[in-house]
Amino acid sequence: MDRRRFVAGGAAGAAVAAVAAPALAQTQPRIRWRCPGSFPKSLDTLYGTQEHICRRVGEITDGAFQIQPFAPGEIVPALQVLDAAGSGSVEIGYSAPYYYNGKDPSLAFGSVVPFGLNSRQQYAWWHNGGGQELMAPVFRDQGVRAIMAGNTGAQMGGWFRKEIRTVEDLRGLKFRIAGYAGDVLAKLGAVPQQLGGSDIYPALERGVIDGAEWVGPYDDEKLGFNRVAQYYYFPGWWEPSASLTMMVNLAAWESLPPQFKAALETACHEGYIFMTGRYDALNPPALRRLIASGTQLRQFPRDVLAACYRATQELYAELGNRNARFKEIHTQWDRFRQDQQTWFRVVEDSFANSMAQLSAQAR
Repeated sequence: MDRRRFVAGGAAGAAVAAVAAPALAQTQPRIRWRCPGSFPKSLDTLYGTQEHICRRVGEITDGAFQIQPFAPGEIVPALQVLDAAGSGSVEIGYSAPYYYNGKDPSLAFGSVVPFGLNSRQQYAWWHNGGGQELMAPVFRDQGVRAIMAGNTGAQMGGWFRKEIRTVEDLRGLKFRIAGYAGDVLAKLGAVPQQLGGSDIYPALERGVIDGAEWVGPYDDEKLGFNRVAQYYYFPGWWEPSASLTMMVNLAAWESLPPQFKAALETACHEGYIFMTGRYDALNPPALRRLIASGTQLRQFPRDVLAACYRATQELYAELGNRNARFKEIHTQWDRFRQDQQTWFRVVEDSFANSMAQLSAQAR
């Protein structure tokens, strides 16, 4: 081969590619969306994941598809994100579906329900166990497509001004809590309150509420709950994990080119892992700091947990009797939960318990 012809041909090909690449890029639409969320900017876990997903969409599409994140109150209040996305006043929003159970009782399965699935099991149910297909009509009725986009992992049981020794201690307790756990506690005499993240501290400080749950040590420390409540309980039976979703307006979703849909879904998958990993890394040292500062760590008594479990099963039966869709989803979900519980007991839980015992003996 003539080396001069090869070099010339290569240069010509490079020139054609250089001209074609910008021309191809110019044919792609330039899309700008706004994304309000339910979580304050001070939380680099929750709001940080919202930012992470929005940034990754831009990076994956070379800047052609950009989503700008907003904190609560900048466009809409924390608990009106679904309404904004569903109505089309914004194209997309980042929130927890169980904040909106009043619209449809089945929405909670898009986040978490009491005594439910852990983060791995929730992901498995949604993507591999039929959950996404079951939930699609639920979200469609709200005007959105839901893409799972984060998970906190197992949460703590919250902050209390007084110790919880018996079920009677729950009577009259004004407690900030989200989702169906509030209905469960109400059955036991508590007075549930649903507040956005930024509203919890002042309510707890002024005594408007007697206790509050949020997520876990890292976020709770940032929000300062240890300064206004002494007792920190576990486990958070109402949130063995909590999934967050990107709620995309249906018309906006349908208008997206396929490659932009893929970019958004990819970024949301990444966000699920990003959030869970941050919490797993940040919670242990945060818990140590809280205990060192005087926080009193407590475990819910067995009789309290048993009463909460019974009340939860009563609630599911009541909701199923009133709502056929809830009953259908709960029935399928509960079969999946039982299979997962059996499997995890054999492998995951037994290994974790063995490691805890061996580590304790080695000290």
